[in-house]
Amino acid sequence: MKKIILFDLDGTLTESGEGIINCVRYALEKMGKAEKNIEKLKSFIGPPLVNQFMAYSNMTEEEAEKATKYYRERFSTIGIFENKLYPNIETMLKALKEKGFTLSIASSKPEKFVRQILSYFKIDNYFDEIVGATLDGKISEKADVIFEALKRLNINDENKKDVLMVGDKEHDIFGARLNGLLCVAVSYGYGSLEELEKASPLKIVNSVDELKDYLLS
Repeated sequence: MKKIILFDLDGTLTESGEGIINCVRYALEKMGKAEKNIEKLKSFIGPPLVNQFMAYSNMTEEEAEKATKYYRERFSTIGIFENKLYPNIETMLKALKEKGFTLSIASSKPEKFVRQILSYFKIDNYFDEIVGATLDGKISEKADVIFEALKRLNINDENKKDVLMVGDKEHDIFGARLNGLLCVAVSYGYGSLEELEKASPLKIVNSVDELKDYLLS
């Protein structure tokens, strides 16, 4: 049994797609690159924003950084609350803490917003560490966020065997692997089943209840 769990946020604990997509649309409109196809914009859920704006709209890094500022302009006041917990998340977190697990967040979302969201849903008290990206972009890739989480938890090569990552996208799986960790993928989030299977996680679970049972087994 792994006793230290790193959780992704978007698509793993929270159903945040509405807020993210609305803020991306806002940013793209501001950049003169309006997009009405919501399905296409789901690709923004998970990866670092600057990278995704560059990949999606062929923006330069400077343009992508400007688009990210527009995104955060709306997200910080409106988009952050266009969000909800997946069913039974708090029940799972409570059960894990009662069994003595150490829990941490490792999210590509800026840490400032991660803390606001967890506080808003009143689940911040379940986490021993809350780690997100930095607003200046120094920490943005998932592997770097996970590395920072491990550092704050005082995890070294000897006790990495006790740590498990949980996420919904290939970025979570690859980021965990780069840090020498295994990853359980959730199929109820924003990554396709094909994407997850191709990334070869330790296991794929289909619901929060199934995730809880697996982590406690």
